[in-house]
Amino acid sequence: MPKRPLLPDTIAPSWLVVQLLGTLFFALTLLTAREPAPGVWAAYGVASACWLGFVVLAPRLPKTAAVLLAVASALPAALVGRAADSSAIILSAVALGRLATLTTTGVGVILGIGLLDIALAVTSHVLAGHGPGAALAEPAVLLLLVLVGLNRRQYEVQAKQAEALLEQTRLAQAEHARAAALDERTRIARELHDVLAHSLGALGVQLELAEALLAEKSDVDGALRSVKRSRRLAADGLAEARNAVAVLRRDIPPLADVLAAAAAAHARDHGVSVTFAADGEPRPLPSAVVVALAGTAREALTNAGKHAPGEDVEVRLGYAPETVRLDVRNTLGVTRTGEGFGLAGMRERLALAGGTLEAGPDGGQWRVLAEVRA
Repeated sequence: MPKRPLLPDTIAPSWLVVQLLGTLFFALTLLTAREPAPGVWAAYGVASACWLGFVVLAPRLPKTAAVLLAVASALPAALVGRAADSSAIILSAVALGRLATLTTTGVGVILGIGLLDIALAVTSHVLAGHGPGAALAEPAVLLLLVLVGLNRRQYEVQAKQAEALLEQTRLAQAEHARAAALDERTRIARELHDVLAHSLGALGVQLELAEALLAEKSDVDGALRSVKRSRRLAADGLAEARNAVAVLRRDIPPLADVLAAAAAAHARDHGVSVTFAADGEPRPLPSAVVVALAGTAREALTNAGKHAPGEDVEVRLGYAPETVRLDVRNTLGVTRTGEGFGLAGMRERLALAGGTLEAGPDGGQWRVLAEVRA
């Protein structure tokens, strides 16, 4: 996980700095106030207690803390006309400005409390018999602080939203990577199955041939050739299995070349004739389509060697305007009792590439027909 930036809030969180500065302003204002009226001092005391309550309760009880902060701003605002100096407006401005920055309080509530404080300040000046200039100057200051506080609040809201969005993006990327890893593991499993099934199937045929040559004909030379061919198949299969994962990430050659090579290898390994033909205008295909059809062809050839040994095979690739079709046919051999893992793997691979598979007897032949839209 990437490290979080170290520049912001290196000394203390911004909210804590604001709380400390606000408390300092309250303390300095009370120490320097020149107010003879006991009633005003009592209001200052309540407002200060509410501010301290806000500082203590803000982390745990944000709604209660907001109520205390509203009281801390309203009491001094109601006394600005009676105060002997600017202490009341300073206390009200500090509390109201902090209230306007709270993200836990709605904008409507903040505006309502701000308008209430402004109305209290104007009323206090009017009752004290002050002129319009004094009655409007200090409320204007309160209004300005509300607007500045709301701007700061909006910035904090956007920052939190951006942080939440980044966290959601990180989680989505992690989930996507996990899903991609699972898909890749499934692909590798299919490719390994194709490689091993093809190599081991051909190896089994050669070993059965060697056994028959020794048991029925005592043909040592023929059996030796079959054993050597089996050893080469085993070595090739092992090499292909080791390189299966790397092959998935290499550039994939044209599909026709892949199928022609598979047909030639099957003909060489099984001693049968495998004809390959391609119809239509060749075109570049997505890698998923090439891998799916190539794997299907290898599996179909492996099944042909297993269930119809010694029989010739026909492989045909057809390019249509919107689809690509692979048709593999061989003479119907041993009766199949069900669909094994090979055919299931074909269907899964083709389904991932948006294709379909049909497999079964067709006029004395076993036919595997795969079609993909591409």
